[in-house]
Amino acid sequence: MPATTLFRSAAIDAFPEGVVFLDRQGRYILWNDRYAEIYHRSADLFAPGRALAETLRIGVERGDYPEAIGQEEAWIEARLAKLAHPDGERLEQQLSDGRWLMVEDRRTADGGLIGLRVDITEMKRQAEALEGALDREAAASRAKSEFLADMSHELRTPLNGVMGLAQALEATDLNEAQRAIVSDLVGSGLRLEALVGGLLKYETGHAPHPQATAKAVAEAAASAPGELRVLLADDNPTNRRVVELMLDAAGIEVVSVEDGAQALEALREQAFDLVLMDLRMPVMDGFEAIRAIRAQEDEADGRLPIIVLSANAGPEDREASARAGADRHIAKPIRAETLFGAISAVLEG
Repeated sequence: MPATTLFRSAAIDAFPEGVVFLDRQGRYILWNDRYAEIYHRSADLFAPGRALAETLRIGVERGDYPEAIGQEEAWIEARLAKLAHPDGERLEQQLSDGRWLMVEDRRTADGGLIGLRVDITEMKRQAEALEGALDREAAASRAKSEFLADMSHELRTPLNGVMGLAQALEATDLNEAQRAIVSDLVGSGLRLEALVGGLLKYETGHAPHPQATAKAVAEAAASAPGELRVLLADDNPTNRRVVELMLDAAGIEVVSVEDGAQALEALREQAFDLVLMDLRMPVMDGFEAIRAIRAQEDEADGRLPIIVLSANAGPEDREASARAGADRHIAKPIRAETLFGAISAVLEG
């Protein structure tokens, strides 16, 4: 397999959501492991050069798409029409095993197609649970808040991995073909981020153009304080890797742990200049860990800066972080320039 193809395959396999590339004729070029896992009943049919239309027809014959039952030809015709004229419209698709997907297809610069598949089964389940809760007027407000918090966390956590790894890839030395693939992935991630912001009605801020990402990472890394030791607490391995890549780019030493209890143990054993803390973690969550850190601080040693990195992005989440003792609250997906700006601010403050 050519080196360029190997790189592309490795790059898209790093993303937690399903990604597929088709050529102008709608034939498979590349897909990642997550895409094959999502469509596991059809994965035996995937092959470079094979038409996606063929796998769709076989999948319909196998009963993989409940919506097509009883209207097979019409369903296939409508789906192929969407693939022939992809406009980025997000569709919901149910699979035979009961899972729900968000499907988005867009045209690439060379006339091909990039497809993004996100498993929204849990989101659908929570939406149905919310609808039932809203029938009980007394619990409606609390249920809505809990739903939005869960929705934010479940969608922003994998999105943080997508955008962070894409930033890291784009900051490396890529050839034109490789950079085009990463650019398409970043663009899809930005559109998904906009969708998340719209669902939750939270302001996500201006999203930078994909081509500006590498420059932003380089500038942020160059302006970050060096010779720092940072403690990172996050239970998600992809999110830990994203932050580690950003800090490595600035020459910052980082020690990673998986929960609040491990963070407290690390602080007892080593000295750190800064703590980056997730909120939702097993064993001990971020709120409890931050309160414990503040309670144990010796005035003579000063106050240890703590920045929250969380998929919970609402105003009430930021207020809760501040009450616990955090100095900053950064919403996922994390941008390098935002992270380094917060680090500089808390260290200079």
